[in-house]
Amino acid sequence: MIKRITLSIARVVLALMCTPIVTAIAQDFPSKPVRVVVGFPPGGGADMTARIVAQKLNEIWARPVIVDNRPGAGGNVAAELVAKGTADGYAILVMPGPAAPSLYPKLAFDFRNDFAPITLAGRGPNVLVVHPSVPAASVRELIALAKAQPAKLNYASSGVGITPHLAGELFRKMANIDIVHVPYKGAGPAVTDLVAGHVELMIVSIPSVLGYVQARRLRALGVTSLQRSSMLPQVPSVDEAGIRGYETYQWWGVVAPAATPSDTVAKLNAAIVKGLNASDAKKRYADEGAEVVANSPAEFGDFFQKELTKWDRVMSESKP
Repeated sequence: MIKRITLSIARVVLALMCTPIVTAIAQDFPSKPVRVVVGFPPGGGADMTARIVAQKLNEIWARPVIVDNRPGAGGNVAAELVAKGTADGYAILVMPGPAAPSLYPKLAFDFRNDFAPITLAGRGPNVLVVHPSVPAASVRELIALAKAQPAKLNYASSGVGITPHLAGELFRKMANIDIVHVPYKGAGPAVTDLVAGHVELMIVSIPSVLGYVQARRLRALGVTSLQRSSMLPQVPSVDEAGIRGYETYQWWGVVAPAATPSDTVAKLNAAIVKGLNASDAKKRYADEGAEVVANSPAEFGDFFQKELTKWDRVMSESKP
């Protein structure tokens, strides 16, 4: 009898010892500070998203949540840091999109396989703007000008592989025009040169150029969503203005390392979605001409994979 009881206790102890440590850790999550990593300096949509997420997690969990800005290589320094980090949910990444992985064949991480999606936090349209010296008052006139002067118009971007670049390539492809990409180290220098007339056009976030448009130092020709933006209600969409089916957004998603336990991902999703749906968070996005999405990991994962496929195809079909 005593031997049987002893054997039973031994089996229970062995079973407990064999239970994965990560499961126990996940059940206690969070038990220490969480870092929200963002691959860009303070300011801009990705940093805004990181700060909203950090603030709301802190409020919900009553635990420290820290924003960790790690700028460099178009956000890839931060992405690699999280992708290769410990998969325990204590370091998550705000990833701006869209992205075209084929532009970075030598990355030390894999966009498709090294991240666990948590949620698509929000998204917002961009706007196509030109310098006032450009003799085009509409999208159709800009296309006609570009076709009459192939390779003469330059479009600025905040860097290779970042939204303004990809959106510009899609515009070039769908309009069947030859315009020249001029990448800068950030949206600030690009917009400065655009306002100075050193480049002719750019597709960029609305808040980045709204003041210049209102002061008539830039001319807005079209927003990149299918519907008009409340920030520029008088400006048609690019689709409405001449390129049917043209639609691009700047979006911000939250991801963790791929091996993060599913229940930890679920806890992160529940808390972040709750925080993003708060009225003050929605207002902060609206003030930037964007909207909260806050969906499930499965929904964001499906969207993310489709985005990677779409933009890799766009870039593969573009001229070098």
